[in-house]
Amino acid sequence: MGKSGFVSLVGRANVGKSTLINRLVGKKISITSPRPQTTRNRIIGIKTGPFGQVVFMDTPGVAFHKSALSKSMIQVAEQAGAECDLAVFMADATNHDIEGDRLSIKQLRLDVARHGGDKADPGVSVLLAINKVDAVPKPSLLALIEELRDLAPFQEIIPISAKTGENVDKLFELILDRMPEGPAYYPEDMTTDQLENYVIGETVREKAFLHLGQEMPYSVAVEVESVEEKPGLAVVILSLYVERDSQKGIVIGKGGAMLKKIGSSARRELERRLGVKVFLDIQVKVKEKWTSDRRAFRDFGYGTEK
Repeated sequence: MGKSGFVSLVGRANVGKSTLINRLVGKKISITSPRPQTTRNRIIGIKTGPFGQVVFMDTPGVAFHKSALSKSMIQVAEQAGAECDLAVFMADATNHDIEGDRLSIKQLRLDVARHGGDKADPGVSVLLAINKVDAVPKPSLLALIEELRDLAPFQEIIPISAKTGENVDKLFELILDRMPEGPAYYPEDMTTDQLENYVIGETVREKAFLHLGQEMPYSVAVEVESVEEKPGLAVVILSLYVERDSQKGIVIGKGGAMLKKIGSSARRELERRLGVKVFLDIQVKVKEKWTSDRRAFRDFGYGTEK
């Protein structure tokens, strides 16, 4: 029996949580994008080895928009923080927003988190990982560490770069030191609990963010209609939803050029991930104000209920 436990990666939107979980697990588990709030659910990444098994939970970034979608995403992060053995709060060294970090820590109740504290609410242990240190000079990093130090009872503070891998092994050592002894929760060859349809939908959504850039808001949703598996081939039919007719035109592009870009790059990645040829049929549809409709985004599989 080795170490075994659950670790939540939490923090503001766009601090690099998805990039970190992919680095820790050694495989692409969660989609990444420069756009805030790309992650909309709790994504599980599983790292198994001679040490035992650590289950990482990538959570939606805490952002303080008023939409129903944003509120539901915060609930996902709060729930993951409450269910873990250890929380890793991530801050962004390139985007100093101490007040945003303070509000996020308060929202997630990490400011009172501690083992052996209040019997009514002992909380969990918390590490602080300051990400993107490869992009900042050392003096500004030292100043940021001092600003962040008193925001919560962090057991350790470690500067990392999820992009380059700097200090990520050291972070994993700190995490492993704090994992309890126990049996593995998942089979040793399993790296995520995501179903195939979810992986397909998220891959298409990632490529939509990549190619649309700042032209589109984050209100893009994907619904996989069907996946037909044939020998060496997966036939995928899905719908990409936006909120307004004007957005539909942007996604399709002149002569269908933008939609073709999105589909081609998604197909290439899906073929790598699924190990078969992929035929991808994407229809662009409008569902007005879906980000304000809890039922709509739960139908898409986002938020606290699926």
